[in-house]
Amino acid sequence: MHKATAYHDALGDHFAEHAGTSPYNAYTDRPAMLRLAGNVSGARILDVGCGAGHYAAELSARGAQVVGVEGSATLLRHAQAHVHGQAELFLHDLEEPLGFAADASFDGAVCALVYEHVRNRVQLLGELRRVLRPSGWLLISTTHPTADWGHFGGSYFSHDWRDLPIGDSKLSIHYQRLPLETFLNELLAAGFVLQQLIEPRPTADLREIDEAAYNKLHQAPSFLAVRLQRP
Repeated sequence: MHKATAYHDALGDHFAEHAGTSPYNAYTDRPAMLRLAGNVSGARILDVGCGAGHYAAELSARGAQVVGVEGSATLLRHAQAHVHGQAELFLHDLEEPLGFAADASFDGAVCALVYEHVRNRVQLLGELRRVLRPSGWLLISTTHPTADWGHFGGSYFSHDWRDLPIGDSKLSIHYQRLPLETFLNELLAAGFVLQQLIEPRPTADLREIDEAAYNKLHQAPSFLAVRLQRP
């Protein structure tokens, strides 16, 4: 991804440190996306923007053959340490075509909290459609547009690029606000069929660890997640 949006250096290290335990990643986004994936045993899966390797590790543990790509060398190092050689991971800028992958070479693809960081989404979706087999599935999660609207204010229909501070770390992530109609229409225009849309809530385990975060994430959505099919 573009230098301004990939999680390089200190931002990558911070994400890798917290993604395994964060209420947002570990207890909300990731469990929801893995439920959408269902049984992946024997499937060949592309992890698009694999981050610190949490999805790659979990999908591999469930019997999938995982190929992960990541635009940040910092995160790729964390991912390689996380998967212990159980997935094939390499550096790749998602603003570029997926030239490493043959047509119809994957059963499924996961794109978790990456889509809103990509500028050339039309190209990325076209490439994902190309590399997926007929009836292959694609999972995408993104920030919920109402969460962005509540945080940044202004027009709900804004498509501006924003910097979201991460706690007290003095770090921030850079991404584009996407109204629901933009998000869904981009996916449908790329030729995918929508199978399921959910607004993930945290798992019950979080209540025992951080009741305030559990209650907050049950009262207002932070993410959207969809399962799509390639015809």
